[in-house]
Amino acid sequence: MGVVDSGYVSDHTRWINEQLAQNPQWVEDQKAGRALWWDKKQEVETSARNAESKVAQKPYPYDVNFFGE
Repeated sequence: MGVVDSGYVSDHTRWINEQLAQNPQWVEDQKAGRALWWDKKQEVETSARNAESKVAQKPYPYDVNFFGE
């Protein structure tokens, strides 16, 4: 299933593209920010330990009739 190119560009996309054309350094800033917060190597032991330490949550704890059985 292919992508249909309608030629439509939203106002937001057009604005972002204009801003990136005026401020090309934003692309590098964006990559640096992503690397800082998201692109991290995962450690198998840490991930396994975190998964094992999860506590099961009771269904819908915000129910007005929930008395913490």
